[in-house]
Amino acid sequence: MTEPLDVAKLQRRLAEFAAARDWQPYHTPKNLVAALSVEASELVEIFQWLTPEESARVMDDSGTAHRVTDEIADVLAYLLQLCEVLGVDPLAALDAKIDRNERRFPAP
Repeated sequence: MTEPLDVAKLQRRLAEFAAARDWQPYHTPKNLVAALSVEASELVEIFQWLTPEESARVMDDSGTAHRVTDEIADVLAYLLQLCEVLGVDPLAALDAKIDRNERRFPAP
């Protein structure tokens, strides 16, 4: 049985993967943000010309679903690596942002 996944474990795996390849010198905040932008753009490209209805069914096609899943993984990987390099807890950052948004945009 495999252990459940969590953000810290995934960040460690990403760091170990990069360290094994001596990629740490390239994992600067600037480079990670650029890579994150590129991967997010690759995700956008999949949806770019779809109608809203087609985009809602994008996971119905196994080939497209695989591409979407891979690009989401790439975006998340670079975001987690950026958080690690900058010392940001992504879950705490999200929780705090939701709190701010609830105050900014109160429900009717």
